[in-house]
Formats: sequence, C-alpha cells, structure tokens
Amino acid sequence: MTTLPNYLTDQTLEVIRQRMLETLPPDIDKSEGSFIWDTLSPAAIELALAALWAQDVLQRGFAGTTFGTYLDLRCDEHGLSRRQAVKATGQVTFTGVAGTVIPTGTVVATPADPTTHNPSTEFITTTAATIDQTGVGYASIEAIKTGKEGNVGVATINIMVTPLGGVSAVLNANALNGGDDTEDDAALLSRYYAKVRTPGTSGNKADYVNWAFDVPGVGGVQVIPLWDGPGTVKVVLLGTDKRPANENTVGKVQDYIAPEPPDPETSKAMGKGKAPIGATVTVTSATAVEINVSAAVTLTGTKTLAEVQASFTKAVDEYLGSIAFATEPTVRYVRIGSLLLDTAGVQDYKQLTVNGGTANIPINQSQVAVKGTVVLA
Repeated sequence: MTTLPNYLTDQTLEVIRQRMLETLPPDIDKSEGSFIWDTLSPAAIELALAALWAQDVLQRGFAGTTFGTYLDLRCDEHGLSRRQAVKATGQVTFTGVAGTVIPTGTVVATPADPTTHNPSTEFITTTAATIDQTGVGYASIEAIKTGKEGNVGVATINIMVTPLGGVSAVLNANALNGGDDTEDDAALLSRYYAKVRTPGTSGNKADYVNWAFDVPGVGGVQVIPLWDGPGTVKVVLLGTDKRPANENTVGKVQDYIAPEPPDPETSKAMGKGKAPIGATVTVTSATAVEINVSAAVTLTGTKTLAEVQASFTKAVDEYLGSIAFATEPTVRYVRIGSLLLDTAGVQDYKQLTVNGGTANIPINQSQVAVKGTVVLA
C-alpha cells in the first residue's frame, strides 16, 4: 500500500469547510444552515474530491499499488510486457477406414459435462493425417480458444464436430497442456519485481530466467551454466501447471533466446537471439518424476471414499506444484501423511507408501515431481 501524505488523507469535507469558515470574520453567522455555510459547502465538496483523486493518482504511479493498463505502462518502462493468453496443444488419434484423410482444420471436442455445467471444449487439427493400414492416424491439434480451459485430461476428446466419412472414433491418448490465460496483475507484478530486483547483466543467470519468463506458457525456469563445457547454457522449463513444459513452449523459448544453431564453421553461436554472442543455449523441458501414493484410510463417515480420494489427490497435486523448482526440492513422506490427515472425512490412515516406500523422494536438478497414481482403500 502506498504511504499517502497527511496533506492528502486529512482533506475531508468537514476539515476543508471548517478551515474555510475560520478565515472569515468572527461576527459572521457560520452556523450550519447559514448563508455562508451553505455557500462554502459545494466548494469544500469539490476540494475533498480532488484530494481523493490525488490519492488515486499517487497509487497508480507505483508498481505495488497500480493495476491493469497502468501496470502495463509501468512495466513497459523496463521492457516488460504482459504475457498474452495461449492455446493448449497436443495430439489425437483417429480410428477408421484405412486411407481416409483427415484434413487440416478438422474440429474435434470434449463432451459437455451436465453435472458440473462445464461446456464442451473444441480443438482444431493443425496437421493433416491419413489413417494407415492398422486403422489409426495421428494429427496435431490446438484449442480453438486461448486459455487454460484447453488443458484437458487423457481420453477426454472423443467427439467429431466435423463429420468425416471413414472415421469411426477420435481420442487423445495424452493430456493437452500449454494453454494459459492472459497474465494477471499479480503474476506480472511478480515478474516486474524479479526483473528490477535481480537485474540481468550481459547474460547472467537472471537474464536467462527473465528471457524465458517473457514467453507465454512458461511457469518455472532453471538455468544450468556450463552444463556441457565452456559457453554452454541449459534452460530447463516448466509449464504454468508446474509440469514439464510442452514442445511448443520449449520451441518458442529456444527461438526467443537463441534461435539459430551454432555456426557450422566455428561452432559458435552468433547471438541472433537474446543470448550473447558465443553462448550455446539448449532449452529443454524438465524431466517428470512421478509420485505414486497409496494408503488405507479410516473414514469419519462425513465423506465417501471417492470424495476423500478426489480431495486428497488435489492436495497432493498442489503440494508438488508448490515445491517445483524449489532450491532443494524434496517430496517429504511426513508431508504427504499430514495432507492425508488434513483431508476432510479422514480419521486416520495406515500403510502409507510414497513410490512404494516410506522415505523422502529427492528431486534432482532438471527434474520436477508430478502426481502419478493416488490410491486410497
């Protein structure tokens, strides 16, 4: 919160009007309802409003209290732009008659959910596909709308919006990811502070972190200097869901930081991107380490086992996201246990295992812990 000067916060209607009345001769009737009291009140109201407007203007001038377009302008002074919404991408499998061609622009979708009232999410093929002799064909797709709503789970895309003869079914074998909403004020402010408080200097680690975060869809960055010898830098990425970034995001970051391969004659990078001349930059996605949890639980009777499992699964997912790319990320066995005990409907548990054991799971550099199977009985 901006610290406001007293000369602005003290300017209320009553204070201003009283100050004006005190400048008049004492023998004039200044009581409420008098001619002079009524005459001065409108001017006092306008002056009090001006003081409020001045407070608002002052708050819009500082990054910590400004918002929207004004925050954009503040960030623009440091070469920082709000990240725009991006579309989720992935792949679907078409099943049908061999030789059937699925053209670019074919629309597929998830079904609407009448229980949660979530609408159908539509996707469009970005590559053509032909069903082979085994009866399957593969095509890349992207969400029609930008945003996180396109990050759908495994086997959720099963509707052919564009009817095609010879195609009997469509399904996504893997979850779609990479979709992200327009960056909100809190996230933009966090990047602003990171840039001004840890400024880049001619290609230091802070530079690479800031450059990677300039690209929509990036949710975490690790920079590994000299990973493959002098002049080499590895940039490891997470998506906004705190899971390994998809190929599309990795490619965009690579193109932004260091788009061209090293010169074939000198094996040196020529600095056509953000990276300095001579720096050979490799951008890659983090390696996922699945965390599988199982336990036998005693219920309180207030929740069903299915409800408990859903709540606990969400808690585990959020916990793993909170330690992604932390300084010393470790999946702690006791923390998983406390999450289970804190789950509504759980009275006690036994036989808790994390990846088949009862020890902490260390997460190494370039790795990120992701939720695997969660089984409660």
